[in-house]
Amino acid sequence: MSDVLKNVDSRTKLVGENRLELLTFKLASRQRFAINVFKVQEVLILPKLTLMPNRHDVIIGVIYLRGRALPVFDLSKSIGMKPLEYNAESTIIVTEYNSTVQAFLIGSVDRIANLNWDQVMPPPSGAGRRHYLTAITHVEDEIVEIIDVEKVLAEVAPAETRISAELLEHEMMSEAVGREILMVDDSTTAIAQARATFESMGLILHEAHDGAKGLELLRSWADQGIDVSEKLLMVVTDAEMPVMDGYMLTAEIRTDSRLKDLFVVLHTSLSGNFNKAMVEKVGCDDFLSKFKPNALAELILKRIEQVVSRK
Repeated sequence: MSDVLKNVDSRTKLVGENRLELLTFKLASRQRFAINVFKVQEVLILPKLTLMPNRHDVIIGVIYLRGRALPVFDLSKSIGMKPLEYNAESTIIVTEYNSTVQAFLIGSVDRIANLNWDQVMPPPSGAGRRHYLTAITHVEDEIVEIIDVEKVLAEVAPAETRISAELLEHEMMSEAVGREILMVDDSTTAIAQARATFESMGLILHEAHDGAKGLELLRSWADQGIDVSEKLLMVVTDAEMPVMDGYMLTAEIRTDSRLKDLFVVLHTSLSGNFNKAMVEKVGCDDFLSKFKPNALAELILKRIEQVVSRK
């Protein structure tokens, strides 16, 4: 299994190049699925499984790995397919999303595919599993479906979207009403979570589902003569998206004289330590792990204070 992930440490070379590495695998059929290698900690044979009382029906149990308990999801069942059979030789993928670590039971590991994000497209509207996909691509002339793991996790443990009463009483909260934010994210789950927080603050949300569409929207406003930096309080962008990722989107914003002063926040489920190191490299103004409503609200209020103080 270690050979499959031997190139993970080279991932920093991909940042700002609009490239990604996918770990591809199969579940209960010939169909290939994938998740971003950035999210993968390791691939291993299923350790001893401990059953949990009153567990969610997509969780097969808990494993103990390096001193911590990790839930094991049947990934096939989680996306609406038939449950996987498993035994002592079964394979799991240990992943980190939104600062949580969990394992996914799969059928078999395939390979690591190195791609450009412009080779990754949103799923077609007729795709039966579109509900659980963020994108599709082709590897060796076969369709690979990229799973929306954020949605899988949110269905088991829905994210808290409310912000604290203390923040709601913040002196800058009244200044938030009517201000506009552009959120760029390919996950409808992530956008829905953030929208609830934004709307509770009285903010107006614009959305785009990949970096290219986000950039197109920004440039269309600029083409109309709109001062986009005045219009938007900030741009909140995911890192990994079809067509154009958040790193490339930020780089494009910084090279456009009409957009370069936008306040850009990288908002992602990828490893916090990794992204903090990349913020300066690609020119983001800040970084925030998904999904932490209070931290998001605090960042917005801090930005509002900056804007108000300049007037």
